[in-house]
Amino acid sequence: MKLCFFLCLLCSFAFLALGSNVSYDGRSLIIDGQRKLLLSASIHYPRSVPAMWPSLVQTAKEGGIDVIETYVFWNGHELSPGNYYFGGRFDLVKFVKIVQQAGMHLILRIGPFVAAEWNYGGVPVWLHYIPGTVFRTYNQPFMSHMQNFTTYIVNLMKQEKLFASQGGPIILSQAKNEYGYYENFYKEDGKKYAMWAAKMAVAQNTGVPWIMCQQWDAPDPVIDTCNSFYCDQFKPTSPNRPKIWTENWPGWFKTFGGRNPHRPAEDVAYAVARFFQKGGSVQNYYMYHGGTNFGRTAGGPFITTSYDYDAPIDEYGLPRFPKWGHLKELHRAIKLCEPVLLNGKSVNITLGPSVEADVYTDESGACAAFIANIDDKNDRTVEFRNMSYHLPAWSVSILPDCKNVVFNTAKVSTQTHVVSMIDENLQQSDKGAVTFKWDVLKENAGIWGEADFVKTGFVDLINTTKDTTDYLWHTTSIYVGENEEFLKNGSKPVLLINSTGHALHAFVNQEYQGTGTGNGTHSPFFFKNPIPLRPGKNEIALLCLTVGLPTAGPFYDFVGAGLISVKIKGFNNGTVDLSSSAWSYKIGVQGEQLKLYQGDGSSSLKWTTTSKPPKGQALTWYKAVVDAPSGDEPIGLDMLHMGKGLAWLNGEEIGRYWARNSEFEEKDCVQECDYRGKFLPDKCDTDCGKPTQKWYHVPRSWFKPSGNTLVIFEEKGGDPTKIKFLRRKVTGACADVAEDYPSIGLDSQGEDKINKNTPFARLTCPGNTIISSVKFASFGTPTGKCGSYLLGSCHDPNSSTVVEKACLNKNDCVVKLAEENFKNNLCPGSSRKLAVEAICS
Repeated sequence: MKLCFFLCLLCSFAFLALGSNVSYDGRSLIIDGQRKLLLSASIHYPRSVPAMWPSLVQTAKEGGIDVIETYVFWNGHELSPGNYYFGGRFDLVKFVKIVQQAGMHLILRIGPFVAAEWNYGGVPVWLHYIPGTVFRTYNQPFMSHMQNFTTYIVNLMKQEKLFASQGGPIILSQAKNEYGYYENFYKEDGKKYAMWAAKMAVAQNTGVPWIMCQQWDAPDPVIDTCNSFYCDQFKPTSPNRPKIWTENWPGWFKTFGGRNPHRPAEDVAYAVARFFQKGGSVQNYYMYHGGTNFGRTAGGPFITTSYDYDAPIDEYGLPRFPKWGHLKELHRAIKLCEPVLLNGKSVNITLGPSVEADVYTDESGACAAFIANIDDKNDRTVEFRNMSYHLPAWSVSILPDCKNVVFNTAKVSTQTHVVSMIDENLQQSDKGAVTFKWDVLKENAGIWGEADFVKTGFVDLINTTKDTTDYLWHTTSIYVGENEEFLKNGSKPVLLINSTGHALHAFVNQEYQGTGTGNGTHSPFFFKNPIPLRPGKNEIALLCLTVGLPTAGPFYDFVGAGLISVKIKGFNNGTVDLSSSAWSYKIGVQGEQLKLYQGDGSSSLKWTTTSKPPKGQALTWYKAVVDAPSGDEPIGLDMLHMGKGLAWLNGEEIGRYWARNSEFEEKDCVQECDYRGKFLPDKCDTDCGKPTQKWYHVPRSWFKPSGNTLVIFEEKGGDPTKIKFLRRKVTGACADVAEDYPSIGLDSQGEDKINKNTPFARLTCPGNTIISSVKFASFGTPTGKCGSYLLGSCHDPNSSTVVEKACLNKNDCVVKLAEENFKNNLCPGSSRKLAVEAICS
């Protein structure tokens, strides 16, 4: 018996050593001889923390995902030439192994340029300062370092046996990223570079295929892939390559001062269904979990610290309902069709205006159909195989047996979660009942110690700081004679500043005068502000800022930032131009240089302890020792009442904060989003005129039970007494299901099967919470949405009783829209539905 067990164990190890064979043809990827239809999810390891990785991967798997996709972030790993880092959030090997342990595949997008709204597109800033370097073209210094890094990552993966050919999870690797848009800007060198990159990648001998997204001239054997909101019409440049969608954007990113974009779940599902209807084989959500741009990793410029992306898993790691649940049901429906989709033949049939069916059949007699209504306004009813089917506008129905509709992209039957941010005031257990105390340290405006250099005129901000900091001080002085008219009549001269970006804070004689800033679509700005000048010498100090470096574009590595001109208008002799004056420069702010963010008290500067910290004071460091918030929910930091700056907990970089309102008017946002029709980033925006970001994710794993040091550097002035932690918690659930909604039935073993299951509403509360009360329930013709349901003209009075009987004091419940529950003769001639809102506690 022992010998038998030993031999079996040897066979298992032999199988792992042999690994998997990954190949492809014009229909799909082929893994160990089996065609695969794959659903993939982008989760970027440094945009969350290692403690979150297992649950993120598991939540993706539970959502019907087969593959995790991630970029490799070059500037997070190669901190200086040949100096590599793979610790903390950048532990790539650990992340890949977590995916492997979950029994999932992985797509490794090495790039190493990534764009991704990540600082400098992921390329190390130091590379720009190697003489003769030009990014992303046939340039020897750039190509040499790119090849070195790519080879290092490939060898690291090989060393850990992580490619599928070695028994690991990596089934695809990517070289370069979205270069097709920019190749022509670099002329002949662009084409040469693209071909070199493909050849270099293939020569790495990973044993898995390589892909290039948005690269229309990708040479064999590299697969060109699609990035877009819709890729159903995409065709690879060779008929021998499968149709792969590397980036399906289920939302969009935010910029400070911009709006809050959303993409409806119905439209995301429509795009995915259309892709597989038209022969797609691998589809990846970018992002499935967006996460957080911790520290100064956000690029743009002006990309927010939050990279939530309206993704199926939110920034804090919670599944976003209904989007996550709706896509899960879509994935189940598509997987029911997988065998015939991959091995059968398809026929396209026109069923009427704007309605078409793609029907897949194989030799066994299996049949699957996708019926699409691409009209973005009108519902359609069509005949297919002697049966009638109703399709809402802009929707796809999936029929895994060419008969029964198991899913329609426009009919969202999954629940909607009510998510709340629960206040948690800052607590100090070691202070007892004593008033909460802050340590405060005020910096002077301008140069401290010696200037780094003095120069006539201005310097480029990025080239001077080399991204070691956001900050560069510019100081000069101006003499004001006693005879100036503005001193006599009480008027003020006006400071006029023209800048290429990104932002600045102006100080005169140590007093804050205002902030000038560009935005996410236009970095340059003009600053105009009256300033108080006194007789004699006046010091002008300008704290110029970057808000993340550019992430993409032709020759983006040469895009600068900084002052163009500084003038003061209102003198007796007209306008004084300070642009050609002698300016003293200092890189960074003093507290940054002294590492006050570590909060360990090692600084030579003296903090002041107070229970009444100053409000509205610029250039101020705040420090407090706090307890961990109660419970186990994810944590946010409420910075709504602060200005702009940086935050840390226990030395970990929370990131940039900025209580900047959206510059758009209310008319530029929507109250209700119509999912129908092509989606663009500004189609379904919210929060016009409101702060772009007010909550900042602080991972639970960064907290100790007590004695946590919170450090804030405030640039322009805020109210630290209103800073608080928030617990992100699901406090309720809603369901809104109509009688004509399809659903996939489950057999006794829990396996998906095709049948005409009775539509049902399902409510689930997270974790150890239960449905404690039913806030609203109506079967009939209710109106409104989750949080604002109203009774319609037709209502079954037993609705609440039925729902309460099925759901009260349960974590999970199902209410069927069946005759035994509700009146069958109710609302004759009307479309009936059940709307429910329940409280979780």
